[in-house]
Amino acid sequence: MTTFNDREQGFESKFALDQEQEFKAVARRNRLLGEWAADKMGLSDERRADYARAVVKSDFEQPGEEDVFRKVMQDLEGSGLGVRESEIRSKMDELMAVARDQIRNGE
Repeated sequence: MTTFNDREQGFESKFALDQEQEFKAVARRNRLLGEWAADKMGLSDERRADYARAVVKSDFEQPGEEDVFRKVMQDLEGSGLGVRESEIRSKMDELMAVARDQIRNGE
């Protein structure tokens, strides 16, 4: 039975690690998205970092990524930029892949 228990514990450990890495990747993606949006809005470097942190924090409002999308969309529209929903969603997907790679590579 110890072999089975060891295997089960190994799977549980891997699952916990995978969940932690995914959480970090989502937070990294949100920061990268915030930086991208800040650049589009022409924010200074200091305001860019503050805005990126605000985007990361917005993810804790509701489960899922709609709160992040909504914040970025509203802020871009509020800045007078005509950005399509599909552009933001595409950028979110692109940056999620980048974030996962960075987390996997220890960046």
